[in-house]
Formats: sequence, structure tokens, C-alpha cells
Amino acid sequence: MSNNVIEFKDIKKIYNPDTIPVKALDGVTHKFKCGSFWAIMGTSGSGKSTMLNILGCLDRPTSGDYMINDEDPMFMTDSQLSELRLRSLGFIFQSFNLLPQLTVCENIELPLFYLGIHPDASRERAEKLADMVGLKDRLEHKPFELSGGQQQRVAVARALTNDPEIILADEPTGNLDSETSVQIMDMLTNLNKQGKTIIMVTHEHDIAAHAKSCLHMRDGKIEKVE
Repeated sequence: MSNNVIEFKDIKKIYNPDTIPVKALDGVTHKFKCGSFWAIMGTSGSGKSTMLNILGCLDRPTSGDYMINDEDPMFMTDSQLSELRLRSLGFIFQSFNLLPQLTVCENIELPLFYLGIHPDASRERAEKLADMVGLKDRLEHKPFELSGGQQQRVAVARALTNDPEIILADEPTGNLDSETSVQIMDMLTNLNKQGKTIIMVTHEHDIAAHAKSCLHMRDGKIEKVE
């Protein structure tokens, strides 16, 4: 098995190919090693969000080759991609993406429901993760009863529910104050120390500084690697 959890080779993503083509990604080649912590930076329209969406199997490239844990998602069906996401990936979004009608515990449990895990085991796992992110006393609260920082903590716990090897974070501190942002980044740093591979999109240099490496995107290409 390769030491790389994700490999991109000449990945291109073109929107509106039949009208006015827009090259969101223009021949991106890169390898993400197991246990690495990457920040992806770039101005609006640089291709960083498109890259994260393809990394997370939320979008398909127009051409190129890529591997996730030695699996080729290029020609997988939608159901196969969903299974791959459930098995290998955890997601943290800027807008939290919590279901408002569900409690904290139920939001954390959600990936296990789709994996068919027994409700008792799911509940136990959710309680442990809620405790880990400091929300053990908020299990029965709804998202609207939580602060932005607490909602993002729920999102971090949910991303860990299926014990993914790879965590993808899209502007994870974008809606948070400075102090809470540092707390969330400390969580991600500790998860990386535990062996998780973390790939994070951010436009904030102080947030990117928490990562071990940085990809700078420009016009759909990798401009430099630090």
C-alpha cells in the first residue's frame, strides 16, 4: 500500500465546456502523504475549493487520474463514492452543516446511521466524541441553542464518528472569533498528532500556519508548495 493517502495526476476541472469554458483546475499534480497536515490557500477563483470538493469525492474531475487509499474514484458510481466517503473521509464545513432538527448527539451519530451501526453503539460513540470536544453536557441541545464555536465542535466530532483516515476542512474557522478559531485549530493539530491526515482550505495566513505544509493555488494551478 502506498504511503500516499491521496494522489492527483494532471487533474483538470472545466465548467461550461460547451459554452464559455472555465478552467477551475488546470493540470494539478500532487501527493498527500499519510499523516500530513496541509493548508490550501489562494484568492477567490484560484481553484482551492474545487480541489477540496474533488478530494472529498463531492465533485468529479473532467480529466486526469487520482487515487484515494489506493482506490480509483474516477469511474465509481454515486453510491460507490458515498461508501468511500463514509469509510475514509470526514468533513468540516465553514457553515457547520448541522441538521437543525437533530440534537447534538443525533448530529454526531448521523454517519453511523448510514453505515448501519446499531443505535446503542452509535450513541456510545457519539457520547465519547461529544466528551472529547467538551460538549458532554450539551448532548440533547439543538444547534440553535449553541454558540458558533460549539456548533463547530459538534462538526468536528461528527467528522470523527466513522474514524476516517482523512479529514477535509473547508474554512473551518471562517465564522468564528479569534479565540474560538485557535481552539478549533488546536483540536485539528491534536488529531493530526494522532495520525489523521488533514487537508484544510483557508484564506487566513494565521490559520494556515497551524498546518505543516501549504499549497498555494493560482488560476487553477499549484503556484508553490511550502
